[in-house]
Amino acid sequence: MNEERDSVRPRVYLKTFGCQMNEYDSARTLDLLSRAHGAEATGDPERADILLVNTCSVREKAEEKVYSELGRWRQLKERNPDLVIGVGGCVASQEGAEIRRRAPFVDLVYGPQTLQRVPDMVRAVWSERAARSTVREIGGVRARSAPDRHVDVSFPEIEKFDALPPARADGPSAYVSIMEGCSKYCSFCVVPYTRGEEFSRPLDSVLEEVATLAEQGVREITFLGQNVNAYRGLMHGGGIADLALLIACAAEIEGIGRLGFTTSHPREMTESLLEAYATVPELVGHLHLPVQSGSDRVLARMKRGYRTDEYRGWIRELRKVRPDLSLSSDFIVGFPGESEADFEATLTLIRELAFDQSFSFIYSPRPGTPAAELHDDVSAAVKRDRLASVQAVLNEQAFAYSEAMVGSEQRVLVERPSRKDPAAMSGRTENNRVVNFPAPSLLVGRFVRVHIDEALPNSLRGHLVGGAEPGARAPSGSP
Repeated sequence: MNEERDSVRPRVYLKTFGCQMNEYDSARTLDLLSRAHGAEATGDPERADILLVNTCSVREKAEEKVYSELGRWRQLKERNPDLVIGVGGCVASQEGAEIRRRAPFVDLVYGPQTLQRVPDMVRAVWSERAARSTVREIGGVRARSAPDRHVDVSFPEIEKFDALPPARADGPSAYVSIMEGCSKYCSFCVVPYTRGEEFSRPLDSVLEEVATLAEQGVREITFLGQNVNAYRGLMHGGGIADLALLIACAAEIEGIGRLGFTTSHPREMTESLLEAYATVPELVGHLHLPVQSGSDRVLARMKRGYRTDEYRGWIRELRKVRPDLSLSSDFIVGFPGESEADFEATLTLIRELAFDQSFSFIYSPRPGTPAAELHDDVSAAVKRDRLASVQAVLNEQAFAYSEAMVGSEQRVLVERPSRKDPAAMSGRTENNRVVNFPAPSLLVGRFVRVHIDEALPNSLRGHLVGGAEPGARAPSGSP
């Protein structure tokens, strides 16, 4: 294909690994390509003109997963030399030009902060191919000075958000990224090296995106950031807005009925955020606050910057103003030097604070992080046993939490038809539980009251109580 595409809309297949931040970045990348090139998304890589993978480097063997995917895509490139292949995200940021060396058929490499440049990078690839084709036709010799591949893994901060097109709704819930990067430098984490230091979007920029989504029928907004509660956005009159002020302002936008945020860092829990839980009813009754370990000794080795007694204190204060607060977390087991006593301290904390729907992982060293230099003295078998123990307790607590909801009445945002029952709808409660219940599809995008009848391992079942709350309309993209 050449650069002139008046009659052909290029098809883009984009595979995403990792967190909600990556999901958000992928959606905006597709928006950028649609605006610049009229591109349309496809779920079939064999039909695509552009193949992109948005990568994550947080978990073990992240690079291997990417190169494995690229190995499959190489066969597609051999069948279709016009195919454009790109690698984005945190692995791209970490590996850079090494990706081109190991997979020379890759056309472009871009980081999380340079996704706004992808349309221009794609255009450059098309232009170079057209130029090479012309040279071949006239029998000339192509100059070697022009690069065949394109790599941009720089950190231009706010340029990314300034370049994004207006947000588009896809259902009644939406993510809004409010900050990038991380300045905490936990010893096990690669994020500061792949996404850069913390920087926040201006307050007005975030509120404009929220208002745009609300006009399209979005009722629930989840604010995103690596350490989202570290948000410090510049205000138009000067001064700095924290996350609590952003939440209060967003709650005033017409149509917004629910607000949340992820992922938080315990060091950034503030009095103003605590006050928001007490005074902003739109703020959900669920908090994801990764603690990672219940041992102060391990937390110090992780360089987390807090002790377990401080963490317990924050949760106590939160539950004073939100007694039914649902709390989830992240746990790393088998960190270098973790003793049996350290691990038991983690189990104690999990039980004491009644964590719900948490995530747990076996420690694996990430190249370039300080923890990678530590002696990993916990055997693989012990790590597996500890992970199984943590997950068993968490699953037991999560199900007990669901069972305790049976007989209660919950405010639910109707999101979509149920996957298993065409006569039922599916939505989420204020504490982030999925609930399915018989209802007509016209309720998508509305808040309803649902009586909880049954708790299942991964969801709830219930029935409608009364009608929908007034003032909502079906979001774009809904049935």
